Amino acid sequence: MKGRGAMMDTDICLQEIGVRITELRKRLGWTQEELAEKVFVTRQAVSRWETGETVPNTETLKQLSKLFDVSINTLLGSPRQLVCECCGMPIDDSNVSHEKDGAFNEDYCKWCYADGEYTLDFLEKYRELGGKEKFEEFKRQLIHEFNTLLHIEGLPKVENLNVLSGSFINLEYRLPNGQTVKFLDDNATYLGSQLECEFGGNRCFGIAANMDFLLVCTYEENGENPELVMYKKR
Repeated sequence: MKGRGAMMDTDICLQEIGVRITELRKRLGWTQEELAEKVFVTRQAVSRWETGETVPNTETLKQLSKLFDVSINTLLGSPRQLVCECCGMPIDDSNVSHEKDGAFNEDYCKWCYADGEYTLDFLEKYRELGGKEKFEEFKRQLIHEFNTLLHIEGLPKVENLNVLSGSFINLEYRLPNGQTVKFLDDNATYLGSQLECEFGGNRCFGIAANMDFLLVCTYEENGENPELVMYKKR
């Protein structure tokens, strides 16, 4: 849509965006002239945004996002359900990540990325090795291994893996001799997922992996009564 900003979508209502900009501006007690000065446009440009005639371009949306402390997605009326590219968590303005300059990064949640840096060691390692493409390639390889090397009854086909902190998935398994053991590192990061058993019931499958191994377990709600199904070195 030429002249209406690179981030516009046909489903986005210009009037709604205008109302939102007006509300956010007034909430901060700014006049149209004051907002115009802050984003280096004319008062007439701000007026056209607020009446729904036009929408700010991409760079101006970024400036407004930072000034109003809301994501661009929120400014546009939340036309997309944002999901963290690392862990798969739904994102809104309360948990979205930020760059060092305070700008929103709508690709990640604040637990996976903060102040311009990945917070999880796994992501940082693969970013150094080749960036996002390398990371996605490794995820596909692990998914293939789960689906072709492990033939576990009731385990559904693995479609996706999320980045997970070891502290959240490091369950304690009871051995036949009564002792308990953990196989993961609370301070490390893994790729994994939770899957419903194909046969139903009250137990779920949990899968986790890194460069060294594949792990499959089952457990009840909230990780209760975990049982190790398989631990396989790669």
